[in-house]
Amino acid sequence: MSRIQIIDRSQDERFMREALELAREGAALGEVPVGAVLVQGGQIVGRGFNCPISRRDPSAHAEMVAIRAAAASLDNYRLPGSTLYVTLEPCSMCAGLIVHARVQRVVYGTTEPKAGVAVSRGQFFEQAFLNHRVLIEGGLLAEECGTMLSAFFKARRA
Repeated sequence: MSRIQIIDRSQDERFMREALELAREGAALGEVPVGAVLVQGGQIVGRGFNCPISRRDPSAHAEMVAIRAAAASLDNYRLPGSTLYVTLEPCSMCAGLIVHARVQRVVYGTTEPKAGVAVSRGQFFEQAFLNHRVLIEGGLLAEECGTMLSAFFKARRA
């Protein structure tokens, strides 16, 4: 029996907008505005925004927070059939977590030229040594996601 979930692509934008709203919440707290939601069976089971500053935790990236929340909610460290929506291309730390959690699909907004590992600084998810394959789709609401980050850093420099 296949473990492939049928994806309703009409929902992608709705879930990315949820992630954008979380990114705004993080920005209001002075955090870099990145948001993430983890969806399984068409329902959000984990939410998160970047909060390493407020939590004093360098691992508290949006993806990490959302995946931890989903694992606790579902009482399972594995999240098969899930999709992670995140406003920014994942870094290496988050990419490793995504694989270990067995997330099926990642949909991200804008690229991260300095540290993104889906396409920008290498194709982590395509490495032969990985024991789990993740579907990667980038560019959903990329302009909106990128503009939010640019405005945040511009204000911070001012």
